[in-house]
Amino acid sequence: MDADPELFRALGDATRRTILDELTDRDGQTLFEICGRLAMKHGLTSSRQAISQHLAVLEEAGLVRTRREGRYKFHHLDTSPLRALVDRWPIDREAPP
Repeated sequence: MDADPELFRALGDATRRTILDELTDRDGQTLFEICGRLAMKHGLTSSRQAISQHLAVLEEAGLVRTRREGRYKFHHLDTSPLRALVDRWPIDREAPP
């Protein structure tokens, strides 16, 4: 079983990893909130459209799930796709002598 190439693509970008960090820190954010946190905490002043495209890549990889409430769309972190990486390269193995 091979990890999905979309997962590696999603994790390969520093901005997307920062978005995941922000969702780890505070799950369930709107696009507006994510953009604000990226600008204030990380100095990332990407456009809303660019951040939305990054979120789409993360969603395609299964790392972000969304839910709608009225006119708001909330983004939630989903780490379950990372299981394929851990299964492929276990982290609890003993180091060789």
